[in-house]
Amino acid sequence: MEIIKAILFGIIEGITEWLPISSTGHMILLNDFIHLSVSDAFYELFEVVIQLGAILAVVLLFFKTIFPFGFGKTKEETKETFNLWGKILVACVPAAVIGILFDDWLDEHLYNSIVVAMMLILYGVLFIVIENKNFKSSVEEVKDITYKQALGVGGFQLLSLIPGTSRSGATIIGGLLLGLKRSVAASFTFFLAIPVMAGASLLKLLKYVSHFGFTFSGMELAILGVGCLVAFLISLFVIQFLMDYIRKHDFKVFGYYRIILGIIVLLYFLVLK
Repeated sequence: MEIIKAILFGIIEGITEWLPISSTGHMILLNDFIHLSVSDAFYELFEVVIQLGAILAVVLLFFKTIFPFGFGKTKEETKETFNLWGKILVACVPAAVIGILFDDWLDEHLYNSIVVAMMLILYGVLFIVIENKNFKSSVEEVKDITYKQALGVGGFQLLSLIPGTSRSGATIIGGLLLGLKRSVAASFTFFLAIPVMAGASLLKLLKYVSHFGFTFSGMELAILGVGCLVAFLISLFVIQFLMDYIRKHDFKVFGYYRIILGIIVLLYFLVLK
């Protein structure tokens, strides 16, 4: 039964990590209905570490773009790849600094259903408003993103430290406001996920090990492994779906979905629970 639960968590992670609809909001609801029979500390670790599976999907799908060597790349293309990684790292600085300094405070004060619901609704409204404004894009390809724009997207990524915001939602909104084409904003968001989510997973793992050591039971290891594998497989399909979807559609449907989900979360935890 715990393995089946881990599969469900992996599915939700793989879907919601990349769509701008907040993986945290969905995880809170899922955990309330289908609670894993593990300690609170291990669940916090599990929730973050299964993101590694989702990251591997990005690495696989965009390996040719993000790997600087091989694939018959010219010196110029290799230089462009290193330049892209420079922009990715610059964009990671704001959230990395604030996240490390205030990780415990954020978990203690903001990780609750009310904050998540309010952020779901707020950013749902923002998506609709921004798409209705129809901002013009000046950046048609990822390689054309400037370091200033990359840092700006990184600033918007700070907002995702508040649970319910959605990391992809915050960075895509930031990208659109900064002049990035919708597909470029989405692609850059995927690339940003690699160091951000890997760093978050490592930080959470180190904190867990510092308190409990490497004391994982066989079942706990199985839950982690299954969750990561399922998140990886689902992410492969979801990332490709999103890239195909945004070629023909805007993000307003995700805005409406966030608002509806936010209202459901509020009603559930304030009225029904």
